[in-house]
Amino acid sequence: MARAPKDHKTNALRELDAAGIVHEALFFDADPAMTGVQIAQSQGEDVDAVFKTLVTEGKSGEHYVFLVPVACELDLKKASAAAGEKSVAMVRARDLLPLTGYVHGGCSPIGMKKRFATFVDETAQLFDEIYFSGGKVGCQVRMAPDDLALLVPFAYADLTA
Repeated sequence: MARAPKDHKTNALRELDAAGIVHEALFFDADPAMTGVQIAQSQGEDVDAVFKTLVTEGKSGEHYVFLVPVACELDLKKASAAAGEKSVAMVRARDLLPLTGYVHGGCSPIGMKKRFATFVDETAQLFDEIYFSGGKVGCQVRMAPDDLALLVPFAYADLTA
């Protein structure tokens, strides 16, 4: 992992620090062409313990956040069922920043502009610690999945195809 850049504090990291929740911020040189799997492998992380943050919009117009392993795809039918929606669709990348305050590839479930109903793939329960975006490209957070619930209430669900 690289050293923390001078401007390393993101909304997610500020919220974690303010709440006093045990976590580790990890920084790396980000190549925009790399996939989540490639990033996890380059950092020596268990690919199954690294989660991506996906934002959707339901048929009702409500937004939902899903954390799924980087090597997996979000099953939209399972996501819809978890959210109690008839259907959900991915939010377009260009709409992500105004909606959440985060860019594609750097979206964290912590510190969004507004709190949305959040669901974490049930496989997160298999790990003492999981990794997810720290709020910008090149930054990850490592922490216990249940500690995430201290800042972002969520439900575990079967979410992957």
